[in-house]
This record gives sequence, C-alpha cells and structure tokens, in this order.
Amino acid sequence: MLNWFKLSHHSHSLKLRSHEHTSYAPLLILLLVVGFVLTTFTTFASHPGPESGSIGLSGTMPANPPEIAATIVSPANNTRVTSSPQAISGSCPAGTLVQLFKNDIFAGSAPCSNAGAYTIDIDLLIGQNSIIARVYDALNQAGPDSNVLNIYYDVLPLQSTSITPLIFSSSQLLLNTDSVFRGTFPEHDLNVPINIIGGTPPYAVNIQWGDSENKVVPRNDNIAFNVSHAYKKAGTYQITLQATDATDRVAFLSVAAIVNGQPDTIVSSTDNTANSGLTSNLVALWPLYISALAIVVSFWLGEVREKKIIQHHTPVLGH
Repeated sequence: MLNWFKLSHHSHSLKLRSHEHTSYAPLLILLLVVGFVLTTFTTFASHPGPESGSIGLSGTMPANPPEIAATIVSPANNTRVTSSPQAISGSCPAGTLVQLFKNDIFAGSAPCSNAGAYTIDIDLLIGQNSIIARVYDALNQAGPDSNVLNIYYDVLPLQSTSITPLIFSSSQLLLNTDSVFRGTFPEHDLNVPINIIGGTPPYAVNIQWGDSENKVVPRNDNIAFNVSHAYKKAGTYQITLQATDATDRVAFLSVAAIVNGQPDTIVSSTDNTANSGLTSNLVALWPLYISALAIVVSFWLGEVREKKIIQHHTPVLGH
C-alpha cells in the first residue's frame, strides 16, 4: 500500500534534515484583502447612499412669464370712500401671486386661488389711489399689468382729485415691507423688515402671521426694524401688519409668505429588503473570517514554537 502511494520511511541517519514550513506571507496578504473587501461591503450595506434608499429631487425649470393679466372688478372705478383699508378683488391666472400697487407703491399681495380669483385688503393714501394688479409666477417673473382702478380716499375736508404722492413728512400713517416672502422652510426663521412712515410716535405694530400666531411690537420711533417667525408647516400664509400711533391713526398692510416643504423622500421597500438581507449575509461571514484568521495565526505560532524546540534539542555530532 505504501509503495502504491509512493511513500516510504526515511532512514535514520542522525542528520538534521532541512525543515520545510508553510509560507505565511501570501496567506496574510490574502486574509488582509478579504478583510478589506468584507469591511467595505458591510459598511456599504449598513449605511446605503441616497441613491440606493431614497430619492429627493428639487429644482426649478425655466418657463415663460405669465401671459394673462389679472383684472380688478371690485370696487367700481372712480369710487369714493371715507374709510381704509378697502378690499380689492378680481380675477387672475391660477397658481400665480397677485401684487397690488397704489400710485406705484406696493400695497399688498396674496396668492391666486385655484378658482382664479383674489381678494386683498389694502390701505389707501389720502386722495386719489391709482391701483393696478400684477401677477408673478413661482420664478418671480411678472406678467402684464391689469386695468387701472381709481379710488378716492376722502378725509374731511374733501381732498382734491390729483394723485397724492408719498410724502415722508406727512401726518398719514403708512407701513411698508417686502412684496412677498419666499424660500423659507418649516422651523426656520422668516425675517420681515418693517418700515413705519409718518404718524406720531410712539407706535404699536401688531403682526398676524396667518397661522393663529401674532406678535405686538412697541416702537418709540419710525426707524426700520425686523421681526421673525418660524412656521411649523409648509404652505402659503397671509401676513397682516397693523400699526397705530399716538393719535390713533391706523395703517394696514397684507403680504404673502410662501413656506417651502422639504423634498419628499421616496423609499423603496424592495431596496430596503435587499439591503437588510445583504447586511445579514455579510455579518454571518465575519465569524468565518475571524476563525480562518485565528487558525492561520495558531499554525504560525505552532511552527515557530516547533522550530525553536528542534533547534534546542539538536544533537552535537562528532567528526
């Protein structure tokens, strides 16, 4: 049987034969490569990138400005009134933002409803107010102007019919701010600059944020100031500013605030299941890898120990 396998016993010559041992350097390099690959894939499977677990896209597509103008249908042209503010209403392209201007001064803004209509309460200047409506799209591109509506705000004694310019030293109390507030997100502060024009100090400014929250700011002067507010949800809100002065004059301004929503995350249940299964399989390979590494290290330590023992007990032969 031994001859069939070409095996035979060595004769004992009392000479030290060369010791053959396993080459551990290639095994060590192989184990290191396997460990690196295993670590990389395990990390990837347990922390997938956005492309494998979710999709979140946001962007702006260029488009033409609105081509349809808003209209002003109420009140009637050349109406005379003795109170302010007054409600201005009309039609507009759905999905746009409507801004009103009185004598080329910003007067208020509001989103156009899905039915293609708007209503905005605006404060009037004493005398003639030439009002136009202008629509803006989501890129803040302006559409054509509406028809001109003339309203006369009569305060005793009766004012002349000429257009009353904005005079900063006049006694009429006015408010001014940005025409619209865009780009903020839920739980982020929205800063609103406010200018008080005219009137007699001290002032009190009541800010209604459109989400059942309001804030009253006392002011001893008409220096511009800022107020801030954080909305909890995305949406379009109507901010209403109302100021009173020491002589009980009242100013009013209403503007729109657009709070953006966070991009929706679309999670694939198939991808989640696949990642979970891959992670489980890779975790199961780690004990095998550690066992293989321990076996190789044990054999190497054993050979080192055996070699030392053989060298220590080698007989000294005479010549």
